[in-house]
Amino acid sequence: MKLIKKVLILSILLLMAFVVYANLKVIEYQEFSGDVISGLPVEKACLLLGTSKYLSNGGENQFYKFRIEAAKQVYTAGKCSKIVVSGDNRRVDYNEPEEMRKSLIEQGVPLADIYCDYAGGRTLDSVVRFKHIFGQASGIVISQEFHNARAIYIGSAHGIDLAGFNAREVDAYNAFGTKVREVFSRVRAVADVEILNSEPRHYGEPIRL
Repeated sequence: MKLIKKVLILSILLLMAFVVYANLKVIEYQEFSGDVISGLPVEKACLLLGTSKYLSNGGENQFYKFRIEAAKQVYTAGKCSKIVVSGDNRRVDYNEPEEMRKSLIEQGVPLADIYCDYAGGRTLDSVVRFKHIFGQASGIVISQEFHNARAIYIGSAHGIDLAGFNAREVDAYNAFGTKVREVFSRVRAVADVEILNSEPRHYGEPIRL
């Protein structure tokens, strides 16, 4: 019993250490994103990371709203000429890329400059497919700062040079659950990159921008 207890304690300590390591590792990549348009490079394409347009209670999702606004800013400033919208398409009645495309069109972005990635169920999938499906070894990723850091970290590990443009942050009350989940999302990202060598769930035919 003593041995089992020691193994259990050691396992918990190792897990806690990995959680801390993973979060510190991803946070380092925040320095590669910002909210100043003039600081961005000029790239062919932006990668807009998806989220649901509405909350579970039917209310507006500010994460979504602010990302759409940010993508419009980057596009209008001429920092990219194409936008890849990548998100979850898990059900017939749930389609993040289509919603984002509609919202961008409402913001004045031409339909011809928007490309949908329907297999971006995870950030890793979105980032890696940006290169392997859409042919972009560099680009601008658009989301909130915490999310951009994780995307840039994943991109770096896969030979993709991403600069991040930070969408406006959501107030602390509405962002609390997302920020808690992010702690574990970072752990999974680091495990995917440094332990599991994970690949996207789907690849497919190349799409030329």
